[in-house]
Amino acid sequence: MTLSRQTLILLATLGSVGLLGGAFAFQYIGGLAPCQLCLWQRWPHAAAILIGVIALTTGWRGVAWAGALAALATAGIGGFHVGVEQGWWEGLATCTAGSISGLSTADLLNPTADVAAPVRCDAIAWEMLGISMAGWNMILSLGLAGIWVAAARKG
Repeated sequence: MTLSRQTLILLATLGSVGLLGGAFAFQYIGGLAPCQLCLWQRWPHAAAILIGVIALTTGWRGVAWAGALAALATAGIGGFHVGVEQGWWEGLATCTAGSISGLSTADLLNPTADVAAPVRCDAIAWEMLGISMAGWNMILSLGLAGIWVAAARKG
């Protein structure tokens, strides 16, 4: 069975919709606050969704290569995040979700102000089959990149 370019683009786009939707579900339904690297992994998925919509509505063949790059970007960030979680290398110094940006001096001095606690990038909040969320994002995003490449190569 061979899939058309449009079908492959639709599958890749829906894959990013699913992964991004899953991240938001873990955050807002499951209560797992994301770290900075988790947030960074979301942006390429958003870009891939936009690219997919453009590719599906315009039929431009070359746009699928941009989708592949977006999927590879989130896979790369996910791979870096896995390395931080496993202690293979240091994470970023700014790798926290809790930030004081946007808070006034009065809020900072107010002991009753609700300021989010920092979320560590090296702490695994959830895993399945011994693979963290960042690891699953990397694996599945590499698969999506393959689908995007297949779509780009379709004649």
